[in-house]
Amino acid sequence: MTARRLSAAALAAAAVIGAVALPASAADRSRPHHPKVEITGVQYDSPGRDDRSRRSLNKEWVELTNNTRRAVNLDGWTLQDEDGHTYTFDHYRLDGRATVRIHTGEGRDTDTDLYQDRRHYVWDNRSDTATLRNDRDRFIDDESWGNDRHHRGSARR
Repeated sequence: MTARRLSAAALAAAAVIGAVALPASAADRSRPHHPKVEITGVQYDSPGRDDRSRRSLNKEWVELTNNTRRAVNLDGWTLQDEDGHTYTFDHYRLDGRATVRIHTGEGRDTDTDLYQDRRHYVWDNRSDTATLRNDRDRFIDDESWGNDRHHRGSARR
């Protein structure tokens, strides 16, 4: 009889410990997921005169950072504004712990700077959202500024 009581007490204690530990492990799963690649900066209002010169257009940019140690293949990924202007990455690999700027204007692509080769500004100075999607059109990250439209946050500057 004593062995049965000890077994029952041990099972009850294990059940209590399990019930207390379960919410902690469930809380771990609900922590926010940090994306591998995220938008880390937006320069939506080109400094100086908005004269649509190559220099002015290239001072408007979105910055992406790969927060992992491994390179991420961005081929087919897109960066889009609220009006539907879309830049599609073509054969670009972002190294681990690296950052790239996607400029609006024309230029020669490098490891750290990519160019949309546009002759008009993309990012609205008053309010807009830059949205990053992967090659399967899955949402990765976005950055919003202004308050005239349906925005969730403000741009980091």
